[in-house]
Amino acid sequence: MMTTGREAHSATMLANGTVLIVGGQKEAMAPPIASAELYDPDAGTWTATGVMLEARNSHSATLLKDGRVLVAGGYADGKPLNSAELYDPSSGTWSLTAAMAEARADHTATLLDDGRVLVAGGIGGSGQLASAELYDPESGTWTTTGSMRAAREFHTATLLTNGLVLVAGGSGGSGKVIVSELYDPSVGTWTGAGDMFEGRFRHTATLLANGRVLVAGGSGRGGVTASAELYDPTTHSWSPTGSMAAGRNIHVAVLLSDGTVLVVGGTNGELGVASAELFNGDTGSWTTTGGLNQGRVLHTATMLVDGRVLVAGGTLFQGSNALSSAELYGP
Repeated sequence: MMTTGREAHSATMLANGTVLIVGGQKEAMAPPIASAELYDPDAGTWTATGVMLEARNSHSATLLKDGRVLVAGGYADGKPLNSAELYDPSSGTWSLTAAMAEARADHTATLLDDGRVLVAGGIGGSGQLASAELYDPESGTWTTTGSMRAAREFHTATLLTNGLVLVAGGSGGSGKVIVSELYDPSVGTWTGAGDMFEGRFRHTATLLANGRVLVAGGSGRGGVTASAELYDPTTHSWSPTGSMAAGRNIHVAVLLSDGTVLVVGGTNGELGVASAELFNGDTGSWTTTGGLNQGRVLHTATMLVDGRVLVAGGTLFQGSNALSSAELYGP
């Protein structure tokens, strides 16, 4: 059990195999928290670690190539933040780094092949954002880069095997975003990547072993959806695939060591669900697997070194108290 109940937090696997859980909030509309803790999968224990310099929730957390963790943006006092800080696992301490050019929450952060971090979209002070910026760990600075074609939040960003970043879905000014885009780090520009079959937000996107990307669930045209589709980077096209047994959004997805994708938890529009499903990329089909002991939403899931999956925190439904419990899935 975690030391603190939290939802809308982040979870990051560190180089030593422990999992860093940081930030979040104890219940909806409550102030964000700054505390952080570490899960040791060998001992099965949780320990508190250094406290962030600024409390935040709905932020991003990115493991850098030097082993530090970059936490950026999020909410505090109901307003998006532009501040960023670094966690050093060797000392368990946090230090400020340069602030982003634009305050944002519910954005994406993607570690690029060259070690920089691409932050894109999210919600700012005046609404959904199309802007993007790059963090350079060597200089500790941010630079603006090309803006997306569509402003969006609650989208996904996936680093492809060719080094490009696929951004898909999200909530924009005109509703659910159907257009997807590709970011090329070598030139700092975005190009269209085709329209999804269904506009959606609060979905998941998972890079498969064959290089394709599985997008599943989220809020679609008729509300919470069970549909799923695949992006093929060789043809820049989308194709529908098998639907999940249960519609869900605000869920989590993890690529397992056998190549299947585990989707777990989320909400059916009212309550957090406990069910879990596995996607087989070879057959395009889903099968149910062991569910959670407790339904949860706004939780995190992290693949451990031994192949198990750590699911932590969240809440039974949006508006209830956050959970301090954690569970392990063993494939």
